[in-house]
Amino acid sequence: MGHVRAQEEADDMEMDVEDAIDDMQEEDVEEEEQKAPSSPAAPTVTYKAPEPMGEHYFAESFDKGTLDGWVLSQAKKDGIDEEIAKYDGKWEVEEMKDTKLPGDKGLVLKSKAKHHAISALLLRPFTFDTKPLIVQYEVNFQTGIDCGGAYVKLLSQTPDLDLAEFVDKTGYTIMFGPDKCGEDYKLHFIFRHKNPKTGEFEEKHAKKPDADLRTYYTDKKTHLYTLVLNPDNSFEILIDQTVVNSGNLLNDMTPPVNPPAEIEDPDDHKPEDWDERPKIQDPDAVKPEDWDEDAPAKIADEDAVKPDGWLDDEPEYISDPDALKPEDWDEDMDGEWEAPQIPNPVCETAPGCGPWERPMIDNPNYKGKWKPPMIDNPNYQGVWKPRKIPNPDFFEDLHPFRMTPFSAVGLELWSMSSDIFFDNFFITSDRNVGERWAADGWGLKKAAEGAAEPGLVNQMITAAEERPWLWIVYVLTVALPLVLIIVFCCTGKKSSAPTSAAEYKKTDEPQPDVKEEAEEEEDKEEESEAKKSEEEDSPGEAEEAAGNDDKDDNTSNEKSEDDILRRSPRSRKPRKD
Repeated sequence: MGHVRAQEEADDMEMDVEDAIDDMQEEDVEEEEQKAPSSPAAPTVTYKAPEPMGEHYFAESFDKGTLDGWVLSQAKKDGIDEEIAKYDGKWEVEEMKDTKLPGDKGLVLKSKAKHHAISALLLRPFTFDTKPLIVQYEVNFQTGIDCGGAYVKLLSQTPDLDLAEFVDKTGYTIMFGPDKCGEDYKLHFIFRHKNPKTGEFEEKHAKKPDADLRTYYTDKKTHLYTLVLNPDNSFEILIDQTVVNSGNLLNDMTPPVNPPAEIEDPDDHKPEDWDERPKIQDPDAVKPEDWDEDAPAKIADEDAVKPDGWLDDEPEYISDPDALKPEDWDEDMDGEWEAPQIPNPVCETAPGCGPWERPMIDNPNYKGKWKPPMIDNPNYQGVWKPRKIPNPDFFEDLHPFRMTPFSAVGLELWSMSSDIFFDNFFITSDRNVGERWAADGWGLKKAAEGAAEPGLVNQMITAAEERPWLWIVYVLTVALPLVLIIVFCCTGKKSSAPTSAAEYKKTDEPQPDVKEEAEEEEDKEEESEAKKSEEEDSPGEAEEAAGNDDKDDNTSNEKSEDDILRRSPRSRKPRKD
């Protein structure tokens, strides 16, 4: 009893220790759960306003929260209704609606169906000399864009430049940026070139980019637009630091910068006797005497015979005997009622009904109206063109990069969409300085938006909701290969024939017995091979091999027989012979 009691006390002590350990483990788990978040938090990006470093002409991030330095236009637009002529569209400095960077502010176009105009002076005018021009800024179409622009104008330096009177006709040097209306997605680059002879300005438009611009207007992300102009007349247009258009001011603008050296003489006229006909009718051709222009194209087939059983006296259609005149039929209003026509049932089994006529065939003698054949015109002089004369307005400007200096940047826009977000305007002559500004501004936005983006699967589902045809692409690129892999792996060639006895001889491992039929066939084959080998051995060869060969033959025969008995599936059975 004492031993049992002592054992029980020991067991109770062990249970108390185990309970204490369990309680401590539960407390540790609870503390860890309290410390650890329920789900991993998305990486956060802390916003810091970009600071210009290096030579620049303009830098604006709007992070002060005010429009200090910017001038709202007080002018009216000419040639339109008074109600919409004013530039009274609203501008605000605020954060984006769905901002991923708290504290980041920008200039927001707030009004729909209004004219907007706002501008600011540069730190100093930009002069086109030996340094490139880099213009960049950010745009976010927060609520999409139906019809409207988001381009900037670099306002030309003139003595009478008044930012408070900024309108569409205010002189500018360059217009650059996105523009969209309907399904026409544009990215403008226009510069005004001064004619050195007349002093007049003419707009030169860059060729349309080859890239598809649709995504930049519809994804509601912040995009960085950059224009680079070089003193060698080359240019590049970038979106998000990727080139989408490039070219040369001399070769890739419409209309061309330089007019043609020669033009067609406006006073030159085609002579009255100028013959442009390469072919004419043969004047010496004569219509053949047997040519009958009056012969018909079709004639009755004289060889045709009326089919037997043709019902000449039966009409092809008859009145429907079961038809009844509608009760609301008014003969005064609707006329005399007649039953509808139906096919004559009598004609269903006959080759035809009604008066029989011979079928028409092509007339072998038909030639139509005679015309003389065409021959080469001996007097042909070619297609006439006016002569070329020197272009009186010709000039050659080999340095169109040297444009009119500009001293202000402005936004003069009409939009049917609101909440267009502008930010981080920057103008410099050093590309590295511009890229550093872009990294500090747009680079942070890109990182923040990337951290908040959903996973790949969610992106694919969202894209398919906007474009249902993508489901077909997903099926073809994902599901179809999986099905093919499953089919390839789960199916294979199955052997329907029983394994032959010869296959068992490929290994020395014990194998199960085969059928009696296979044993008999193998015995027959071994006997035939033994007889054949005995017939092939000659007596002379047997005498020469009488010495050591007899021992070798006996040894090899014994080994061969042992191998056969050991390898054969019948090795555990007595031989029949």
